[in-house]
Amino acid sequence: MFEQVKEEANETTELTVVDKLRMLLDITKKISRSFDVEEVLNLVMETLGSLLPYDAAGIYIVEPEKQLAGTENQEAGRALRTEVVRGYDIEDLRNLHLKVGEGIIGYVAQTGEPVISPDVRDDPRYISARKETHSEMVAPIIANDEIIGVFDLESDRFNAYTEDDLQVLLLLTSQVAIIVEKAMLHEQLVEKKRLEAQLEIAREVQLTLLPARHPQLEGFDISAYNFSTEEVSGDYYDFVRIYEDQLGLVIADVSGKGVPAALLMAFLRASLRAAIHTGYAPNISMAKVNYLLWESIENNQFVTAFYGVLDATNHTLAYTNAGHNPPLLMDKDGNGRFIERGGLPLGMFADARYYAYYLPIESGQTLVLYTDGATEAANGSSEEYGRERLEQSVRAARHESARDLINFIYKDVLTWTEGHGVSDDVTFVVVKAH
Repeated sequence: MFEQVKEEANETTELTVVDKLRMLLDITKKISRSFDVEEVLNLVMETLGSLLPYDAAGIYIVEPEKQLAGTENQEAGRALRTEVVRGYDIEDLRNLHLKVGEGIIGYVAQTGEPVISPDVRDDPRYISARKETHSEMVAPIIANDEIIGVFDLESDRFNAYTEDDLQVLLLLTSQVAIIVEKAMLHEQLVEKKRLEAQLEIAREVQLTLLPARHPQLEGFDISAYNFSTEEVSGDYYDFVRIYEDQLGLVIADVSGKGVPAALLMAFLRASLRAAIHTGYAPNISMAKVNYLLWESIENNQFVTAFYGVLDATNHTLAYTNAGHNPPLLMDKDGNGRFIERGGLPLGMFADARYYAYYLPIESGQTLVLYTDGATEAANGSSEEYGRERLEQSVRAARHESARDLINFIYKDVLTWTEGHGVSDDVTFVVVKAH
């Protein structure tokens, strides 16, 4: 195949500019049908020999955000990825480590200026990668005023390339840039749709992990809701029936966002439910889950969580708070206080200790559990909603049902953000004692 390319290259010396432009149009038509970047570049290389002579050629793409170690200049430190080549020995390619700013190819990638080198031995920019090469022509591949790569042609003859050849190559690179950009955009669109489909599945799976309905407990009105800012959430709430008159209440906030946070949330749910069904007290359950998380998650991850057992017979809440926001308890007259007792977040230290606390829940009182997405919601002046406004909002709607109270608070939070919306997931669990 390569010998055929060389024979075709020899015939191009007698082609007129019109012939070359006609052939260039044919090449463009062929490559414009493909959305595959690798296929486009290989098609260009296969048909190039009929347009311009070469003994070796390559197309190199500038790595978008890759800077080589030990380089001070960020632009000069960027690497050039070998995309497709012809005419090189395997050993030549193995030793070919191109960087922007080095060699003729690197010079063109840095400056965007095309180069014709009649005798590479006299060109101080030249870095020998092929001993047979005597002359070289390099043109930039530019898309949206950004250099995305270079096109390199090498010849075993001295002074093999003319200005007319360069103009033809520049026309070709301009077409290649358009088609490569189109192909890359197509690949990004396909990848985006694939990720969206996966996120939708993850969202559906996560929704199945949340309680399907509000729990029924004699003497109480209980509701919860998760307002997610992304397809999947790092917030979590749960209701676990322990006995007929006892209900486990859980609210948690996983550090981070998106899929990693959602996966950790699922792990937390499974671990905590296992501890609850085993019959551990809230503080023991937290200690067990804490150790499991400490063994399993990265150092920069943690979970804040509140777990309580609501007893309808004794009207008490036995609870443990692992670094979560202090719950708000308000009586029927609007007197509220935040319950500040608690310990460290889960997953930070293997031997963290947790304590059980007991809170009487009297008739007419309202308990509000929440995640920091609510209190940290900011307005246009970067002022946070805060606990004081949360208390005011609960006081204003304390006579509403648990579900209506959640809606009232969330609308108040959104109003505070002045239309910008919250930047983090928001979750509420509300318990009202009749």
